Amino acid sequence: MCNGTMSSPTLAAADAKRPRVAAIFTVLRFRSHAYNILENFLGPYYFNGKLIDPEVDVVSFYADQFPEDDMTREVAQRFDIPLYGSIDKALCVGGKNLDVDAVLLIGEHGDYPYNARGQHLYPRKRFFDESVAVMRRANRFVPLFNDKHLSYRWDWAKEMYDTAREHQMPLLAGSSVPLAQRKPPLDLPAESQIEEAVSIHGGGLESYDFHALEVLQSIVESRQGGETGVVKIELLYGEKLKRARAQGRWSQDLVDAAMDAEQAMHAKRQSRPSTGVFKAKPNLNPPPRPEGPHAIAIEYKDGLRATVLTTGGSSDRWNFACRLRGETKPRATAYFNSPWGNRGLFKALSHAIQQHFIRGVEPYPAERTLLTTGMVEAVMRSFEKRGQPIETPHLEIAYQPKPWKQFRESGLTWDIITTETPQPATFQPRSFAELQ
Repeated sequence: MCNGTMSSPTLAAADAKRPRVAAIFTVLRFRSHAYNILENFLGPYYFNGKLIDPEVDVVSFYADQFPEDDMTREVAQRFDIPLYGSIDKALCVGGKNLDVDAVLLIGEHGDYPYNARGQHLYPRKRFFDESVAVMRRANRFVPLFNDKHLSYRWDWAKEMYDTAREHQMPLLAGSSVPLAQRKPPLDLPAESQIEEAVSIHGGGLESYDFHALEVLQSIVESRQGGETGVVKIELLYGEKLKRARAQGRWSQDLVDAAMDAEQAMHAKRQSRPSTGVFKAKPNLNPPPRPEGPHAIAIEYKDGLRATVLTTGGSSDRWNFACRLRGETKPRATAYFNSPWGNRGLFKALSHAIQQHFIRGVEPYPAERTLLTTGMVEAVMRSFEKRGQPIETPHLEIAYQPKPWKQFRESGLTWDIITTETPQPATFQPRSFAELQ
């Protein structure tokens, strides 16, 4: 059990300035991304078995929407955080000049339309542009986090990345899943030559495909020579999926190894993750989607073959397997999100975001999420064209990985927060200190 001590993840002096953060989000309601992230920003939380002080201060809110079950106003009042009617005012904390040291953008959930292609039109690019406009005016560019993929449009995503690089603005984005505990532990040897890889999830097109692509990319980017980029994407569903399976487009032993890792993980824990009292809201405007399971065939510039597969309907399923050159037995792992389902993934992610804000250094390359953003956009274009392969010369994005294991959850937190730990059903960030 926890020894009750508060861990400080940096070497900064006790009187060092805590970064002031503007939180810009779509909606704040139970188990929304804003809820799951902010509960680890407004009070202590557990990471790798230690109670962590966020070491940053959220000093302003901007909410884009206020649904019936909105929590924004109550949380703002309770935590004495001013709520502003514009992103400009939130970054200026009510004044006329930039008055924060970091920007937290959470453009997920809320009542936003889909386009004809089936992409969810979240306002991430607008959030980014309005934030950068304030920075330009001040000629000061502060670290920024963008939740999930950069944008549903590739040109917008590339513009966001280029803007950050032009102004030397530290940019962090992406999925929470790669930071989860790996069961069994999996770290590939340096300079591994990966012949084939699979990433398996149990969710839907686009939203969950993105997480599975990030899981895939966060591992294969470490192969010999680093990342070279992607040259072709193809969405497989229906009869095309059946033919691809029969033709051996992916190795079944990799799929079996990935699924075996999940089965072994849950057998050891003797129970599956609990999603608590959370119930997803029905989608009143369902986007076009393929019927049944689907797969994404990916061809990398250096010849690596990879496949993202859907199996079943579990939002807790995140599995990976690969084969290294010279080895016959696959290397495989399953990602354990937490006893509270995907809500628990946001503790490690929040820790990485906070270190990004404190140090002004990206915990892992923004190029990873630029690439996965382009990959999921290509998937949706393939769907629009009834599964036609999409050539992706624009995704020949080469980059070198960096060590980031220290930002991943080891599993020690789940010795403290267990399946028996009551999941708070209201916004109670500081309640985690009571578990010590």
